[in-house]
Amino acid sequence: MRHGEVHNPSGVLYGRLPGYHLSELGVRMAERVGEHLADRDITHVVASPLERAQETAGPIAKEHGLEIASDERLLEAENIFQGRTFGVGDGSLRNPGYWKHLVNPFRPSWGEPYIEQVVRMMAALNSARDAARGHEAVCVSHQLPIWVTRCFVERRRLWHDPRKRQCSLASLTTFTYQGDKIVSVGYSEPARDLVPPHLLPGAKAKARSGGGKSFGA
Repeated sequence: MRHGEVHNPSGVLYGRLPGYHLSELGVRMAERVGEHLADRDITHVVASPLERAQETAGPIAKEHGLEIASDERLLEAENIFQGRTFGVGDGSLRNPGYWKHLVNPFRPSWGEPYIEQVVRMMAALNSARDAARGHEAVCVSHQLPIWVTRCFVERRRLWHDPRKRQCSLASLTTFTYQGDKIVSVGYSEPARDLVPPHLLPGAKAKARSGGGKSFGA
């Protein structure tokens, strides 16, 4: 599961910075998914240590009477632009100081390599599988690590256009195992009606002061 909306009025790329919590809307998203999963056979809930992920996992864990485990392998991707505003429409690309970080979109050169994200995420998924073997687990993580892991499992290229990720706020990307092997991947958006239209996959970026996320954020 991707976490819900974050309170981020300054529009910074918050990455792994502490102190970024769910907005009121984000809390509603998390509650919606908790209700959606109430009848599932969930025996393990684990989340990235970041506040927004832990808070998103809360309603799911509560519905099933579980404690929330933490796994650093579910963390957001590292990004050199963490703590800054950086978007296509805010003039960032005209800053020569940023150019050295933008030379290789296939790795990517501005942050944690895609393949390294896949390695740690697959390890986290396998651990969750083992913890809930014969049942279901919920892992709460972040958009980019979830998306590249799905691409890897579906044998797609890892580099991509960030605007085309199918991984909306509070969405569920489901990996079904048969034994130790992933046999199918699913995707659903239980809180889709709560997601602002400009944040849905394929939507045009909403113009605002501070710009938007970009480049694997």
